[in-house]
Amino acid sequence: MTRSPQFSDEMWARIEPLMPRGGAKGGRPWNDHRRTVEGICWRLRTARSCGPTSTLPAPEKGDPPNYKNPRAEPADHALGHSRGGWTTKSHALVDASGHLCSLVVTPGQAGENPRLLDVIDLAPHRVVRVVADKAYSHPSTRTELRRRRIKVTIPERSDQIARRKAKGSRGGRPPAFDPTIYKGRNVVERFFNRIKEFRAIATRYDKLARNYRAGLVLASTIICLRDQLRDTP
Repeated sequence: MTRSPQFSDEMWARIEPLMPRGGAKGGRPWNDHRRTVEGICWRLRTARSCGPTSTLPAPEKGDPPNYKNPRAEPADHALGHSRGGWTTKSHALVDASGHLCSLVVTPGQAGENPRLLDVIDLAPHRVVRVVADKAYSHPSTRTELRRRRIKVTIPERSDQIARRKAKGSRGGRPPAFDPTIYKGRNVVERFFNRIKEFRAIATRYDKLARNYRAGLVLASTIICLRDQLRDTP
């Protein structure tokens, strides 16, 4: 079966400098990096296995992995029961172009609002405005974002509006909301729609949360590079 490449030569020219150089001390040299990454991307796109798999634990033998900074793996592997069944929830922060800035994965039953500050803290740059849906319309969230001097464009929930009006003048003024700015929230929806083109991500074929998150980041990198090169004159 023919595999269509995920990386053009221009895309790979930007990624290649990030690849490790040389081989491990006393070990074998690295395989061709481009072939390896292409294989990983093909597996993400098609959700097909590149070799025999097993759900049985492998016997412990040899030395443990020598990774310098392995990402911690949660005990639940970011899997949990929600209305959709056995799922994982991805909390993403994207920029105005719909490109990933930071990402947190949690079990499917986890709420969105408690993770908002986590993705903001992981952003590589200062966040100046948050545009989000009603799931993030909690007074504590608005208070914290105001404390951080982050502008907020989040609509009120109907129950919050009803409680505020029931209090009359003691309910205070409604939070500022610009519907024109809120229209830009669709970029995060479009981001997830594009990510779902990678079948192994849309249906989660990875057991470990750190591997699943890595696949999300890699797929997001491919999307970002394609957009950047498309816009390059």
